[in-house]
Amino acid sequence: MELAAQPPLHRPSLLLLGAVAVLAVAAIPLSALFAQSAPATAPFTVVETGQGFARLQDAVDAIGNGKGSIAIVPGTIRQCAVQSGGDISYLAVDPGKSVFDGVTCEGKAALVLRGRSADVAGLVFQNMAVPDYNGAGIRLEAGNLTVAQSWFHDSQQGILTGANPQSRLVIDSSTFTRLGNCEDSSGCAHSIYTGEIAQLRVTRSRFEEGSGGHYLKSRAKRVDVASSSFDDARGHGTNYMIDLPNGATGQISNNWFVQGKDKENWSAFIAVAAEGREQTSAGLYIVGNDARLAPGIQRSTAFVADWSGDKLNLGANALGPGLASFEKR
Repeated sequence: MELAAQPPLHRPSLLLLGAVAVLAVAAIPLSALFAQSAPATAPFTVVETGQGFARLQDAVDAIGNGKGSIAIVPGTIRQCAVQSGGDISYLAVDPGKSVFDGVTCEGKAALVLRGRSADVAGLVFQNMAVPDYNGAGIRLEAGNLTVAQSWFHDSQQGILTGANPQSRLVIDSSTFTRLGNCEDSSGCAHSIYTGEIAQLRVTRSRFEEGSGGHYLKSRAKRVDVASSSFDDARGHGTNYMIDLPNGATGQISNNWFVQGKDKENWSAFIAVAAEGREQTSAGLYIVGNDARLAPGIQRSTAFVADWSGDKLNLGANALGPGLASFEKR
């Protein structure tokens, strides 16, 4: 690999990234504010019509190929839904108190999304497990998805996407806890795993206590991860913090990383093109991050391991003892 000859970086693109992420999250309708007037007996209400439903799938089907918002009341939800069209927002009336627990559709996820777009705000997804070890809170198969202020925990995966070159996934202010596994002989599950999509953007989010696999694995063409934390101090059998297995452009900036003791693979924090260079990583910015080993751990590892041979923009990062800034693999 060759590092591009560039002037010192001062996180010039972080402000733009943050602004774009805020705009994306702000685009989520504020319809939940009006959900107070919804019928008290209806756990799911299509805000635009005021029609209440006992089943989430019925609310989704009522919107169909159109555009609408579903207000979800607090409580434990043992239901799932498949969105086959349209633009739908799934909004918690009281953020953090609407909990999808343990029920998946099509053996995939609580929300299986293949419409034009979906927004998810304020929801909790927990205890998702399926026979192929890929049980997720959300499975994105088509369209775009924005997730804000949501929590994914104690499941096989948090968010999983298919391969769709037009799809974009934006995640802001969300938490991923005790996710991932390597129980399936065909491969591991991860806190977030995207297929070959156009772009993944993660801002102001937290990854913690992983239970296997990588915290973030993405085959997206462009990946932007900023102002987030990866706390592996209490992880078990985990691998990389960020894995870009086929390479990617974009930026990894202003994040905080701690690598824990119980690792399946502790050789690097960030891996670029470890499964083959299928797309360019030229110009990928990795700057302004803080990375270290958890207290009491002594080992030698790399902050960035690169298999691509492309010209990365590796700027100033604060690294603790035992960390090499870069290794060519």
